Amino acid sequence: MDDRVILAVDEGTTGTRAALVSPEGAVSGLAYRRLGVGSPRPGVVEQDADEIWAATLEVCRAAVAAGGGTAPAAVAVAVQRATSVLWDARTGRALVPAMVWQDTRHAEELAALAGAWDARLIAGTGRPTGVRSPYLWAARHLERTPEVRAAHRAGTLRFGTVDTWLLWNLTGGAVHAATPTNVCSSGAYALADHAYLREWTEALGFPAELLPELREDGDELGTVAPGLLGEGVGEVPILAVLGDQHAAMIGLGCLEAGRAMCVHGTGSFVDVAAGESVPAGTGRVDGALTLIGWRTRGRSVYTVESFSATSGTALDWACSTFAGFSSAREVSELAETVPDTGGAAFRPTLAGLRTPVMEPGLGASLTGLTISTTPAHIARALLEGIAHAVADSAAAVAEVAGAPITEMRVGGGLSASRPLLQMQADLVGVPMERARDAGTASLRGAAYLAGSRGLFWDSLAQAAATRGAGDLFEPGIGAGERAERRTAWTRRIHAELDLLDRHQIGR
Repeated sequence: MDDRVILAVDEGTTGTRAALVSPEGAVSGLAYRRLGVGSPRPGVVEQDADEIWAATLEVCRAAVAAGGGTAPAAVAVAVQRATSVLWDARTGRALVPAMVWQDTRHAEELAALAGAWDARLIAGTGRPTGVRSPYLWAARHLERTPEVRAAHRAGTLRFGTVDTWLLWNLTGGAVHAATPTNVCSSGAYALADHAYLREWTEALGFPAELLPELREDGDELGTVAPGLLGEGVGEVPILAVLGDQHAAMIGLGCLEAGRAMCVHGTGSFVDVAAGESVPAGTGRVDGALTLIGWRTRGRSVYTVESFSATSGTALDWACSTFAGFSSAREVSELAETVPDTGGAAFRPTLAGLRTPVMEPGLGASLTGLTISTTPAHIARALLEGIAHAVADSAAAVAEVAGAPITEMRVGGGLSASRPLLQMQADLVGVPMERARDAGTASLRGAAYLAGSRGLFWDSLAQAAATRGAGDLFEPGIGAGERAERRTAWTRRIHAELDLLDRHQIGR
């Protein structure tokens, strides 16, 4: 048996994990550290970038130690995307709190640019101006934050998303680079050119000299500094750094058209592969984004993604502050005790609606409550709202990709919920496979990309073949009932959008 391993890192929004992945795809030595996320005022979502790095280093060292302290064959990193950091290269410390990908503080500024820019951006980057921009965030700090301005004048200011931040730290400051999956999610990646769309970053007031070097997701990205991973551990090559959803897609084996991925975490993400050409439907549907799925060996695979940004967060919020449930597990258990929601309906959009219509001002809602509504009805409504959001995302990505979804592989924490997966199968209308070891999909996917250029495997398909089949959930309702339930959901959304419009007009 080959005893070499890849050290895989999954730096997520609410926690960081690391583990060792073998050539057989086995995951061992898993270490985890929770991370804090703050929202000091509406629209602002922040993290401590120094804590992100400290937690990442801690779990890396723990995983290596669990494997006996010998050097791994390579390092592979999956990261939360679009979360952005400004730091001083002299101190290695972040100058301001990191802007998290859920942040919408600049939504109004970006909306004012949409008329002039959306058509160009959708054609070039696959996404509109949107509701957040790392580049606009950095430009505003350059204007308003003395410490950031001083570092810029001194030539020591560095900017990057979490991939760049971790690469810089892992290599001891030797590498200041970004990868396509992360730049694409930040809204400045020219899909067809493998380059920054500099006219956009310049329009936002972002200095070109702060842009990290653009590399590939699967590439020789540098080496981990000697001793960083543990005493006596020498240099280790970093062979893959990519966005966490892209890593999960690879880890779940969703490499061909029609096979979609759904990952439940902070949000619920639906992605489907779309081949090596930019999909013709790019920009056709609100909230469905064409992305680089991964890039390696000079070739790009495109994907289409849609997501509900706060489905997991909304469920946690409902459990802890509103509905009185102790955990997501209790929600699932209660939901199975009733056949329907009793008329209750939940929309998990704490940070605004993305699809079928982009409306950042439309918050979450729990409606249809009556004197006969029970906690079990509310529990079922919570899960059904998430399942409807997944169905909205699935319809959006299928339309943009130009091909129907035939199967969906589901990972992430909420994939443990049997009623949720059955609801998804019913409302999307395709089988749901709960991936085996679904919680480690991003770790395995990052390792697959790092090891698929001859280190452990000769291709991604060969790497993904190491995953086993999981539990299957088939649709349990017919097309007529599905259409009726989906139509009722869509009507409810549009009614609330109309109410929001009337409220805004009446201000």
